[in-house]
Amino acid sequence: MPLKTGGEATVEALIAHGVDTLFGLPGVQNDWLYNALFDNRDSIRVIHTRHEEGAAYMAFGAAAATGQPAVFSVVPGPGLLNAGAALASAYAVNAPVFCLAGQIHSARIGKGMGDLHEIANQSEVLRGLTKWCDLALHPAEAGRKVAQAFYEMRSGRPRPVALEIPPDVLKRRTEVPATPAPLPPDAPAVDLGVVEAAGEILGKAERPMIFVGSGAQGVSAEVTQLAEMLQAPVMAYRTGNGVLDSRNPLSLKSPEAHVYYRRTDAIIGIGSHMRLPLQRWGSDENMKVIRLDVDSAAMDRIQKPDLAIVARAEDALPPLLDAVARHNRARESRSDEMLGLRAEAAKKMAFLEPQNTYSRILREELGEDGIAVMGMTQVAYAARVNFPVYHPRTCISSGYQGTLGYAFPTGLGVKVARPDVPVISISGDGGFMYCAGELAAAVQHGIPLVALVFNNDAYGNVRKMQIRDYDERVIASDLVNPDFVKLGEAFGANAFRAESEQQLREAMRYGFKSDLPTLIDVPMGDTPSFDSIYDQGRVRPS
Repeated sequence: MPLKTGGEATVEALIAHGVDTLFGLPGVQNDWLYNALFDNRDSIRVIHTRHEEGAAYMAFGAAAATGQPAVFSVVPGPGLLNAGAALASAYAVNAPVFCLAGQIHSARIGKGMGDLHEIANQSEVLRGLTKWCDLALHPAEAGRKVAQAFYEMRSGRPRPVALEIPPDVLKRRTEVPATPAPLPPDAPAVDLGVVEAAGEILGKAERPMIFVGSGAQGVSAEVTQLAEMLQAPVMAYRTGNGVLDSRNPLSLKSPEAHVYYRRTDAIIGIGSHMRLPLQRWGSDENMKVIRLDVDSAAMDRIQKPDLAIVARAEDALPPLLDAVARHNRARESRSDEMLGLRAEAAKKMAFLEPQNTYSRILREELGEDGIAVMGMTQVAYAARVNFPVYHPRTCISSGYQGTLGYAFPTGLGVKVARPDVPVISISGDGGFMYCAGELAAAVQHGIPLVALVFNNDAYGNVRKMQIRDYDERVIASDLVNPDFVKLGEAFGANAFRAESEQQLREAMRYGFKSDLPTLIDVPMGDTPSFDSIYDQGRVRPS
């Protein structure tokens, strides 16, 4: 067997699994990993960031925008903890992110001797943020455990994984087995009997409805076909956006879907927990609930479905379409009905200004294939109901984690992975400042993201709740900001202030043509609250 360091074995395994970009920060515990990356710099591009949070979020963005694994590397202890919020976000939205975590010397793990960056139970911390993690204690294990990490990440529900490698293991040169080939991912077999029963329920239903989440991002064509066969509206909230093109009349946002849901007699969730309808809108004996999900453990968490199809949507939808065709009947178009619901919802949302105007501008300037990363700010909250999404993986969310500050560094990762399309990040001033230092990384690596900062000098949503819900007890929510134009220019980025619709359009167009990141400061005052639309109560009795 050839002699290799643990770092060399690790990097060779990454290359064997198709990795061509790694996000990270070097440090003493992973020096020998970066030595191997230097020796393979023609095969793997290293994008180093100014903070571990930035590295992990960039990997998250690359994975979310492509559905393919993305890798980041950080030192142990504080480095790993800094990356924790991004791992939590990736976990929430089922993004295939691979964390290569440093460790202290293998002989001193768990001894509490005060090694540099030592924290107690680091492996346990990682187990709470990933679906799988392991520790390589010998260079001969490194390649095999990298292969296992990719296998676990791709099998079943795609979620983050982590592999810890101590510095002595990365440094040690010894005989190492040949680099393992990628393992085929595991997927549950489709139960055709259950699929047939589901097809019968849907085919015979008077008013079926479809809910899609992140597990449906790879089956846009099949979902579109199912919706049109059944004339069933499709609702996506955050992670399912773009599975059905918003220009299709059957595509509903939550306000109009909430109305239609009152009289539906069968629903199917495809790669979705269906938290919004099942937890908040309710269900009753007149509604059949079908779940199609690769994760059997997720089926009963909110409500036991009438039928559970445990499979990948890519495997189960083709036979389900056949089954529906066998039981379906001629159906009149519901396009006019859906367009009417959408028109009524639009009237009710007309008060959301300037959010509606900003949404329209952003959509028009992004064009057909542009990608938006929606941060935690009023414009992005409203986008959940007023922003059309045309294609899968073009509207990125942090899902139920709602991670403040994630949008800008995540957008950088999206742009690295999708350099061929326009990409914007949408942040408030509070959230943008979390990772503003990554402007330096964006300039250094030539990442031409267009970053919009909707600036109201506050943690705006917090302040709204303090005023509305707590008798105007405004505390710790007002902010003092830098001049964002000067800040962007100081980093060497393009920077503009957009105080009109035309200025915003011109700044975005300039940024889309530039080879540098573009920071756009959009001053805005108070905005109407989105909560009256977002908080939708029960419409089914149980």
